[in-house]
Amino acid sequence: MLVPVFLGFAAAFLFAASAALQRRAVIEVADSDVDGRAARHRVPVLWLIRKLLRRRVWLAGWATNLLGFFSQAAALHFGSIALVQPLLVTELLFALPMASAAIRRWPPLRDWLAGLAITGGVVVFLAVEGTAPLGGSPDQGRLLIAVLIAAATVVTLVQVAQKRGPLMHSALIATAAGICYAISAAMMKVTTDLLLNEGVAHTALTWPGYVLALSTFSGLLLGQQAYGSGSLSAAIAVMSIVNPAASYFLGLLAFNATLMTSPGPLAATAGAALLLILGVFGLAHSPSVQAETTRSAQHGVYPGSGKFSGTVPSRSRSSDSFAQD
Repeated sequence: MLVPVFLGFAAAFLFAASAALQRRAVIEVADSDVDGRAARHRVPVLWLIRKLLRRRVWLAGWATNLLGFFSQAAALHFGSIALVQPLLVTELLFALPMASAAIRRWPPLRDWLAGLAITGGVVVFLAVEGTAPLGGSPDQGRLLIAVLIAAATVVTLVQVAQKRGPLMHSALIATAAGICYAISAAMMKVTTDLLLNEGVAHTALTWPGYVLALSTFSGLLLGQQAYGSGSLSAAIAVMSIVNPAASYFLGLLAFNATLMTSPGPLAATAGAALLLILGVFGLAHSPSVQAETTRSAQHGVYPGSGKFSGTVPSRSRSSDSFAQD
């Protein structure tokens, strides 16, 4: 069991490092956009992606992300989904110090407690037997309906995000990215089954593989915008919640999974929801998250970048000493 556990934690660390590197590259490119064209774009990262591809930091983040996928795949080879997937949620705990490094402030105790609450909520949701509908076979008709609903939801979230403040903007974009990742996971399962059972020629003539490519690319773009328009730790927290939640409803709607109504799974679901609410509330009101969001709004790809009047809270003596260290 030590091998998949080690690989799972390695994947979580690599995903967090990838997000931190990509966020740094996004903000650097946004700082070079003196005319503010990216900030006026409906989806700013679409304008920035061409320059991001020329940034070594962003490419290093992409390579790190690829290593994370390999680590995740190896962990799943040696261990079960029920063991590996909950481990990946610890990405948030790795992301907290990485995000705080950007503002030279060590995460306070409340941030660690909030991160642990969110991690614990998702772990309970995924690990308790019967809580998450892991089984079921796909229904092509229902799956197509689910994809259309997800696409409409993502477009709506992106539109609504443009009229919100930096933290809410980042959270809404991260929500859209989480939905895209959930669709990618479902399409990956369907596409893999088609490849194994029907072959490459038949798979190329069906739509799930193309939806997989589109949803993965959309999640990548939206993830970059979420990282560069708000708080890194908050964006990862939202994605960590939305991805399994969207997968949950997708499993019920399109994979004919059975919803357990026994007291144990229901209690676990209620406990997970309570932990998630407490964790999200704690992060949303965290001074370090607010400071990081303010910095992103002033220098990142937030639509009001360059016009944001907020100020970064002054650092305490402990944070100043951490910066000097």
